[in-house]
Amino acid sequence: MIKNIVRCLVVVGFLALNSGCGVIDYYFLTPPEDTARELVEAGNDAMQAKEYGNAIEYYTKLKDRYPFSPFTPEAELKLGDAYFLDEQFRAASETYMEFEALHPRHEAIPYVLFQIGLSGYKQFETIDLPQQSTAEALEYFRRVVETYPGTPYAVQAQEYIVKCRRHQAEYEIFVADFYWRTKRYKAAWQRYSFVAEEFPEIEDVREYAMARGKVAYLKHQEAVSTRSLEAENGSWKQYFDWL
Repeated sequence: MIKNIVRCLVVVGFLALNSGCGVIDYYFLTPPEDTARELVEAGNDAMQAKEYGNAIEYYTKLKDRYPFSPFTPEAELKLGDAYFLDEQFRAASETYMEFEALHPRHEAIPYVLFQIGLSGYKQFETIDLPQQSTAEALEYFRRVVETYPGTPYAVQAQEYIVKCRRHQAEYEIFVADFYWRTKRYKAAWQRYSFVAEEFPEIEDVREYAMARGKVAYLKHQEAVSTRSLEAENGSWKQYFDWL
């Protein structure tokens, strides 16, 4: 009985050795990691399926595991695209910026700069909030126009420059109108004047700022005159009260 068991074990061991230790490898050895090619292909498949979260995971793994692979620049660029399509615009902007820093002479740089601008533009929320992301977007759109004027991205960037400028102008008008509503006419007049001088190409905003600014200036002068008169009358009143 024992001899039969020993024979069976010998046979199993022999088969395992002849099969290249496949059984042992399967159960006891750590499975091999995905290659850079496999990860970029998996990421591309996820992008095609609009599974952007999965694409982000695959591209990030490739970037972290194989920083010197020839597939890594593609993964770094598409990682930015995956964040952008997933509407994670801050992460997209940061990823594109990192790509530009690592590959400043890459042929995709005009696209990357445009996407940084577009990511900033997409972070716009409402006109009553400071326009920091709009200012950043404007900077990158201008870089595209100035540095790569012959590319299709320059044409699109020029259109977004106009949109960014309008956002900025409308924010300044919002602030000026707030000063107007709170009867701070000097501050309103100064803000309207700034808008008229700074945004001459946005005609409707400029005309509104000029018209409103003139009235704000008159109201400011009226308030100053009233305060001066009250101060003068008040001093005479105090004099007669003392008498």
